[in-house]
Amino acid sequence: MRQLMKRFAKSMALAGASAGAVLLIGWQVHAETNRVRFPDLDRLVHYATVKRGNVTEHIMTTPEAIEAVKGGQPVPAGTHFVLVDHRDGELYRYFVMEKGGKWGADYDENRRTDDWQFQWFWPDKSVNMNENTARCQSCHRSQADSEYLYTGYRIPRFSGTPVE
Repeated sequence: MRQLMKRFAKSMALAGASAGAVLLIGWQVHAETNRVRFPDLDRLVHYATVKRGNVTEHIMTTPEAIEAVKGGQPVPAGTHFVLVDHRDGELYRYFVMEKGGKWGADYDENRRTDDWQFQWFWPDKSVNMNENTARCQSCHRSQADSEYLYTGYRIPRFSGTPVE
């Protein structure tokens, strides 16, 4: 009987851990609805390109954001930064950061990235619900000293040709 109870307890613990893992994995792989909208790409300036293996990322933003960063000013609300993700030469997806007035209040303090929100889009510009925007915030929080931008340091060097 004792052996049977131990087996039952182990099974229940394993079942609980499995359910928790499924919930955690489910939480990690889905986007959430937020305020980010797909921008007019024709209004944006391609200021940087990042290449890693078969991935090429073209990074774009508004002329106003470029001027603000070059002038040591905060990026204005209404700004989009877009990473255009190409895999093996084909458009794969878009990653969009958008800054809005007081958008940070949409999240609790430990998740907040000032007033930036993040969203992934498919090539047809529909929201990619397979991505986890909380993961985007978590990663970009490490860039708090540079307006939450990984490529912001390239903007001062931008003079019309994308910086690689």
